[in-house]
Amino acid sequence: MPVRQRVLAAFPPTLPHLLASPGSASSLVQSLSISFFSTSASSVPWVGEKLTQPASLFSSFASHKRFLPLEEASFSPRPYTCSAAPESEPKELGQVPVELCPETSNVPPHILQQVSRRLHLQPQHPLNIVKRKLESFFRKPSLQASTGSPLPHAVFSTYDSFSPVVSLQQNFDDLLIPHDHVSRKRSETYYCDDLHVLRPHTSAHQTQLLRAGQSAFLVTGDCYRRDTIDASHNPIFHQTEGVRVFTREDLGYPKSDEEARKMVVQHMKATLESLVAHIFGADTPTRWVNEYFPFTDPSFELEIFFRDEWMEVLGCGAIHPQILQNCGLGDRFGWAFGQGIDRLAMVLFQIPDIRLFWSMDRRFLDQFAQVTEDDEQLPVFQPFSKYPPCPKDITFWLPSDRAYFENDFYELIRSVADDLIEEVVLLDDFVHPRSQRRSHCYRIVYRAMDRSLRNEEINELQESVRAAVVNELKVELRNTR
Repeated sequence: MPVRQRVLAAFPPTLPHLLASPGSASSLVQSLSISFFSTSASSVPWVGEKLTQPASLFSSFASHKRFLPLEEASFSPRPYTCSAAPESEPKELGQVPVELCPETSNVPPHILQQVSRRLHLQPQHPLNIVKRKLESFFRKPSLQASTGSPLPHAVFSTYDSFSPVVSLQQNFDDLLIPHDHVSRKRSETYYCDDLHVLRPHTSAHQTQLLRAGQSAFLVTGDCYRRDTIDASHNPIFHQTEGVRVFTREDLGYPKSDEEARKMVVQHMKATLESLVAHIFGADTPTRWVNEYFPFTDPSFELEIFFRDEWMEVLGCGAIHPQILQNCGLGDRFGWAFGQGIDRLAMVLFQIPDIRLFWSMDRRFLDQFAQVTEDDEQLPVFQPFSKYPPCPKDITFWLPSDRAYFENDFYELIRSVADDLIEEVVLLDDFVHPRSQRRSHCYRIVYRAMDRSLRNEEINELQESVRAAVVNELKVELRNTR
């Protein structure tokens, strides 16, 4: 049985030096601890808070229609139980230990450093403004009238402080995600140990709340996913999940389950089209695209025509009957949607780089100090600096005796240079005609948002990246720099 170490997000002042030190990841994982809100009302293996792309949790599955084998250990999910959910969010801070297993966890120090930020809860942060804008729509007394639906109006409960540490049962099994689905791979998801992950979507709390008797709710939170590096992707992002469940009585006692599902889908589409009008304006063109997600059937993506292009804004669908059955709600019907609020904020405020959300520069934050969720005209972000980029190339032969995953490469260089990396682009994928060895050439673009980077500084970082990929990924460098 692996020795487990307790890790807390109360970070020592020496953290920046630890992050820059060779071999610091394992020592840091064994020495930190993370504080959380505690909730005594639940017996499930999630804990309060404080342990943040695709546009939504749904779109991640749309981009992975084929199932891939797991490259590592098998998973044995444990039974999951849930008592009544708290009537309101926890108000007092407590400390609940979270166990990370050094032998199996792949959560790096630079992710641990950010888990307590919770940008969606910071007043007047762009993500908080978008969150409140979404919530205000579902609190509208006129919601039923705006959708034109005859179905009864519901008051949506809102949750925004659930712990991002969830069990495999919550995150995958309860949502009918197959055991061989790509999203379970350790190259895609952050594992705290063999049974717990940092949630890659807020839908991980769906069955928890359904079992607790909630029938209309929104869940917003920070999510974690190993991903590419560019201006619109970050390993920590934020999502809002919305769920509405109906009884047969609510639906007027339909003659068949098929008729009930059609009524639910009609209500969902009317509601979400009204949501789009609330956010983007009443004249915004929309269209529905059929999709596939494991947890909804039928499934859709909603696109809008905005600034001269079609853009996907959310994924949704009728909740899969098996999920409702497993929650003791087999006689009910419902719909769910997922909305990525980082991307939504980038579009609404015209913010060009997702890294800006993590900036503590007052020149960024002060631009949103007077904005409210009720404002129809939102301010356009005004760039306050534009420092020159510094591109560096790295080329290496891929290992022939082990699997290579690009997300491992992205994660590794993030751990070295963190938010100084603006973008990583694969320039060349070459296979030697005789040896059949394969090499990749990447361009790493360094750029700080608050200062000009010195060549000496970038050269030092690039050498650290080169050393790290050799030591950790077991690749062989080529001469090109």
